[in-house]
Amino acid sequence: MKTMSSSRLVSSVLAALTMALAAVGSASAASAPEDRILPLEQYTSEKARDLAATYKGAMREFNSRIYHCLPWVEVQKGSIGFFKPKGADGDARYMSVRLYIEQEPSTQFSGLAVEERASSMFSRYVGPMIQRMASAPGLMNDGSVDGFTVILEWLKQAPSSVSARPVHETIAVFVPKAAARDYLTGMVAPRDFAAKARVMAWDGETALGQLRLSAWEDNFLSTFKVKNYEVEPGVTCP
Repeated sequence: MKTMSSSRLVSSVLAALTMALAAVGSASAASAPEDRILPLEQYTSEKARDLAATYKGAMREFNSRIYHCLPWVEVQKGSIGFFKPKGADGDARYMSVRLYIEQEPSTQFSGLAVEERASSMFSRYVGPMIQRMASAPGLMNDGSVDGFTVILEWLKQAPSSVSARPVHETIAVFVPKAAARDYLTGMVAPRDFAAKARVMAWDGETALGQLRLSAWEDNFLSTFKVKNYEVEPGVTCP
């Protein structure tokens, strides 16, 4: 089990990587790209289409908050929606998002065990993303919503040559709604919340299978500010 001191060390390393990449800010754009939300016609079941129609406004708001408030995070196209987790029974539908996190590759960070890197990313992003998705009015009481999925991808290793490809790491986190509710209401600590999630990992295109992670409180998303970056008027960042 990770000690408190080691979790702080991993978090500080991760913060340095993000700040190194985001040191120079840019002017914010007027609106978030709509193509980050899966179009209604691409759903494969009536349940999923109904959920997408019901929470269309909530998904747009969620997309906009990430776009304006986390400028170093890129939402993948068509990745916000109600997807069926791989291996789930029946037509289970999880509100989902896939994020690419822009950060500098580092020998110090890549030298950590894969579980440590994944735990750090989980601690920083998964809870806040679920909190934002779960804030949609009525969603947590909607019996058609079965849980949440957060997929995180980041650069592990820069290309070694012009012709080489960069190496990315990815974790896919699947959280049943009951586990999300326990976490959001403070009934379970971050460590126990991580134990209730199913986490799959990939090193580049190589599947690593399921990981068991540690987790801790990380307030980076609510405290970090990109230099020279200004949020659009009327946008509130939690």
